[in-house]
Amino acid sequence: MKKLKFILLIVIFYNSAYSQQNILQNNLNQGEKLIEAYFTPMAETFGAGLNNAWYNTAKPHSILGFDVTFSLNTVIIPNSAENFMIGDNFDGVFTSSEADASTIFGSMNSTNMNYNPDNNLPSSSFSMPGGLKTPILPLPMVQAGIGIFKKTSIDIRYMPMLNVGDNINVNLYGIGAKHDLLQWIPAVGNAIPMSLSAQAGYTNLNTELKVAGQEVALNTKATTFNLIASKKILMITGYAGVGYNYSNTTFSANPNFDLNGLSFDQELDISFESQKNLRTNIGIRLNIALMTIHADYTFADYPTASIGVGVSLR
Repeated sequence: MKKLKFILLIVIFYNSAYSQQNILQNNLNQGEKLIEAYFTPMAETFGAGLNNAWYNTAKPHSILGFDVTFSLNTVIIPNSAENFMIGDNFDGVFTSSEADASTIFGSMNSTNMNYNPDNNLPSSSFSMPGGLKTPILPLPMVQAGIGIFKKTSIDIRYMPMLNVGDNINVNLYGIGAKHDLLQWIPAVGNAIPMSLSAQAGYTNLNTELKVAGQEVALNTKATTFNLIASKKILMITGYAGVGYNYSNTTFSANPNFDLNGLSFDQELDISFESQKNLRTNIGIRLNIALMTIHADYTFADYPTASIGVGVSLR
């Protein structure tokens, strides 16, 4: 009887050891793919939000003209970003009886999954965390611009560490430029009753959030290039733009990051696949003395609605 109890204790210990199993080194790539699948919608959402609100007119400031603008970019999260497919996307290392699991923006319900290390070790169960279940993500920012030579404006944006959700803190900085194009073709440019400019912007966003009670960080770098046109009639300016967005995100977590039963026993530093897409937007700005009020909408994989208020001179 004592021998039987001893054998049972060994079995129980063996099973419990794998209930909180560290992922094996040769499965680490699949583990990183799993984390990327969960967080990618957040990376894409931030990339979309950061590449907006760079402009509300195509006309650059004259020399030493300036503006200070507060904008709120609200990214609309598509339904397709709420789940990721499991299937055989992880080479059989991670499986589930469910067809898909929630992303960071999906259902709050967790998903039971299995970790299959290799043929010599038993499978273990863990639980992918649920999401925030939010249809939108607002991203506020403050931006200042100043006119320099040759009908060119330089823009700087900044936001100190700010809470934008129950478990999300963000801060950002960025720099951009806008340059008038019609000045280089005066014969044509003087005859066109509108403004036409090239615009580019770069933003760096740092995000701190908690997942399954653990702190993780994401760094998103977003770049946009745009061709924008605008026309002012009395106090109203209509503007539109077409451009190209590029963003990439890095995920990091301290050692022992745990997915409710699956532990990574080393510090994580994962570069997500870069996001590239085209964008178009249309907007309107109202000028009241020195004050400006603007609103626009961007058509893209992650549509974005922006509103803002500011002060502008020259």
